[in-house]
Amino acid sequence: MIDRVVQSPPWLSPRAAYIHVPFCKHKCGYCDFASLAGQDHQADRYLAALAREIRDQLAEPCQVDSIFVGGGTPTRLTPDQLARLTGIIRDRFILTPGGEWTVEANPGTLDAAKADVLLESGVNRISLGAQSYQPGLLQTLEREHGGDDVDRALEIVRPRFGRWSMDLIFGVPGASIEQWQDDLDRALRSQPEHLSCYGLVYEKGTELHRALREQKVVPVEESLEREMQEVTIDRLRYAGLAQYEISNFACPGHECRHNLVYWANDAYHGFGLGAARYVEGVRSVNTRELSAYLKRVEAGESAVTATERLGPEERARETAMLMTRRTSLGIERGEFLERTGFELDALLGEVIARFTARGLLEDDGRRVRLSAEGVFLADLVLREMV
Repeated sequence: MIDRVVQSPPWLSPRAAYIHVPFCKHKCGYCDFASLAGQDHQADRYLAALAREIRDQLAEPCQVDSIFVGGGTPTRLTPDQLARLTGIIRDRFILTPGGEWTVEANPGTLDAAKADVLLESGVNRISLGAQSYQPGLLQTLEREHGGDDVDRALEIVRPRFGRWSMDLIFGVPGASIEQWQDDLDRALRSQPEHLSCYGLVYEKGTELHRALREQKVVPVEESLEREMQEVTIDRLRYAGLAQYEISNFACPGHECRHNLVYWANDAYHGFGLGAARYVEGVRSVNTRELSAYLKRVEAGESAVTATERLGPEERARETAMLMTRRTSLGIERGEFLERTGFELDALLGEVIARFTARGLLEDDGRRVRLSAEGVFLADLVLREMV
């Protein structure tokens, strides 16, 4: 029998909110998010539905530490639509002093007028989806911008927002280590305080996955992908950006606060097409079909299509798995007990001992975290925890 301690867990009351904007100019082949091309004419109707969904779930405004507007491409909206969106958000969410409000932006759709609307509305962080500077790799990823667009977008972002991040993708078919090093060098020339560097994933159901299955693309060799990841860790550490999560690097104090909520397995609100939420121990997700979302919300019905309530032990195991992604913090035993009510060693002692012996985890008695080698084999470790 595993002993549990009764306490008030942090997965009950959300202190973060995610809002989804699904519109895009083009659906990229690797994208598995709820995004749509050719539906811009639905944007005003969507914003009205989004406002209703939020009001129906939140009778009164609530205070949050983090707001994250993702997509899709939020900056696909016009300046007037962005002002309407931020007004909808401010109507129900009060950002705590020092809180973080992030909006994702595409280098090809962000201009000064849109940036000014966001700034004046209270947005204080931009996440720029650059992905690469290489023309051929951007074409493979089906991105609708070029490397020069990234530089132009940064000229707009940097004077206005004190906090900003950039996303890059390595392991793109046809990529070389030299190209990846060039991407890192060009990104670092802009003096970022946060970079997200993701290995390309062939998600089932995407065009890229179909192309892989039909042998129309050839993935990079595993050894090359590992070399790219090693170069990333070393190069960014040298530049002063510490790896605080498997794919995320930041200067001290510039970690993405919203994602830290996810990795602690704390509660969060979620609104919009395909949005997920975790409230009072229940995880639910909205429909990914735009017509269904609009009709349901306009009729005063829930847009939720799936719900899940984990038992205490399942939730604790999931929390351990997510916390392990935090390469610097890992799992601190006291924090884990406080958040889950479970003693870490009673729950996962055998798994921790096995992977520590293999050199994939480090355990100093107080904290368990991925080793340098464990970062490259993290999926193996994380699967065992759940």
